[in-house]
Amino acid sequence: MKSRGTRRWLRIILALAIAWPVVAFVAARTLIVRSETSNAEAIVVLAGSSTYLERTQHAAQLFNQGLAPRIILTNDNIRSGWSVEEQRNPLFVERAAEELKRQRVPADKIEIVPGNVASTHDEALRIRDYTRARGWHSILVVTSAYQARRALWTLRRVFAGTDVTIGLDAAAPGQQSPRPATWWFDRLGWKVVAGEYLKIIYYRIEY
Repeated sequence: MKSRGTRRWLRIILALAIAWPVVAFVAARTLIVRSETSNAEAIVVLAGSSTYLERTQHAAQLFNQGLAPRIILTNDNIRSGWSVEEQRNPLFVERAAEELKRQRVPADKIEIVPGNVASTHDEALRIRDYTRARGWHSILVVTSAYQARRALWTLRRVFAGTDVTIGLDAAAPGQQSPRPATWWFDRLGWKVVAGEYLKIIYYRIEY
């Protein structure tokens, strides 16, 4: 009896081990969504200290393709590592702006939304107010791949009742965000994939 029970548990464990990579891949891919828009008046890059490079580089690519005439950054007020050149710890929003310039985005085409943000919901509120003040009717939001579904849901909810069209084009994973097939090997992957599902549940309850 004990031998049968052991074999049964071994079969269950083996089946889970075989199924897990598929489940993990599907879980990651499900978080990645896209919403097209045409004639955006600004590309808005959501703050993200661990993935700011992939976000800003993707935004610069869209800008250089002519999808919008300016790029807007939000500020999470988080400082990066030590800069030998500047002899200080720049804010990630400052590093994002510098990266945009390196990617051939003119300095006068980069704007930073006033105030600090502590969450995606905060960002959505700040962006809505900034958009209203500028009289824009269409924005294209750039974020990391695995934040895309929650970000789009949040933005649409916050912008409900306005005449602003929200587009979203996430940076492809693989540069700073781990790839869908291998995220579970990476500690950051557990934060940005598994942790994202917890955030989605929280956002649906809270907002």
